[in-house]
Amino acid sequence: MQILKNQTNIDFIGKRKPAIFISTVLNLIILVSIAVWGFNLGVDFAGGTVVEVKFNHDINAADVRKRAEAGGLPDVSVQSIGAAGENSFLLRLGGVTQLTEESAVKAQDAIKALGPVKSIYPDLANGIINLRSEQALTAEQLSKAVEGSGTGVEEVRELGQAQAGGFDYQIVASGMADRIRAALMTGVQAPDFEMRRVEYVGPQVGKQLRNRGVAALLYSMIAILIYVAFRFDFKFGPGALLAMLHDVVMVAGFYLFSRAEFGLTAIAALLTIVGYSVNDTIVIYDRIREDMAKFKGKPFAEVINIAINDTLGRTILTSGTTALSLIGLLIFGVGEIRDFAWAMLVGIIVGTYSTIYIASPLTIWLDEREAARQAREKARLDQPKTA
Repeated sequence: MQILKNQTNIDFIGKRKPAIFISTVLNLIILVSIAVWGFNLGVDFAGGTVVEVKFNHDINAADVRKRAEAGGLPDVSVQSIGAAGENSFLLRLGGVTQLTEESAVKAQDAIKALGPVKSIYPDLANGIINLRSEQALTAEQLSKAVEGSGTGVEEVRELGQAQAGGFDYQIVASGMADRIRAALMTGVQAPDFEMRRVEYVGPQVGKQLRNRGVAALLYSMIAILIYVAFRFDFKFGPGALLAMLHDVVMVAGFYLFSRAEFGLTAIAALLTIVGYSVNDTIVIYDRIREDMAKFKGKPFAEVINIAINDTLGRTILTSGTTALSLIGLLIFGVGEIRDFAWAMLVGIIVGTYSTIYIASPLTIWLDEREAARQAREKARLDQPKTA
């Protein structure tokens, strides 16, 4: 398929200085903004609870949010999924269990009111209250006391009498899914929805996923840099690396300013963009290497310009085809799928741009530095001969 029937002669390299300036400013703005505001971390990374609910009547996300807020969940995130007639929603809430620092204090006070307590220790990470009472208590007493303080109870475990004296118990707090269900029941006598899916991600697991995702991104970039270094000269490698970093920062900027959730799907988008960016860069690098042998004696910047024009039709075809494949996801996708499609679209645009205006100019700069170094070395060697 021939996109461009005639050979183009566009001076891409001649416009590299303003392009580099604009890219530098944008990247600095994004990096500073990330340091100041940070990403809108999804449940994958921040930890929390995700519940998928389906209503048996027509309702919109705004009404679902109002019901949740009326039930005492002001910080819940509600997102419509599927077609409008399906009435399905994803509700996200921070935390895995109902046991928080504030609710733990109230629960401890309620337990102490039942009688003398030797020790009490709330395990917030696991949603468990461990306690040793001087007198025997029933599971019903403990459950009523904790629930009366505002924390749901899933189970009370009677561990028996301790050797040091006293009676040991474990109170397991209910999950946040139960709290979401109770909030959605506000104002209705019978459930008008069903909970289809519940996912929990603890804060420690979320932190591990975040660290491993970032590590995967860094390792992939290092591996690609090694590949480029072996396949091409040294002066080509830094350009490919800088182009990859530029593209990662720009796509990260999309997640930052759109406030789309940054989770494992975002890492997948970044990894895909890294591969796409280096693929486009290598295609042009190959043509540059061919044209260097074909146009010996021409300035290196002019050779790169010729190579970019030679591959322009291929670049348009590849980028356009990839972008077209994302249209379906943008039209019919929801939630993280649509965010992924937008991130990929941004990545395709900046990936093509960075090959021309980031990787190529850096290669020219390194070539000019090497030529200048060789000229100085030659002048130094020739100096004694002319003396």
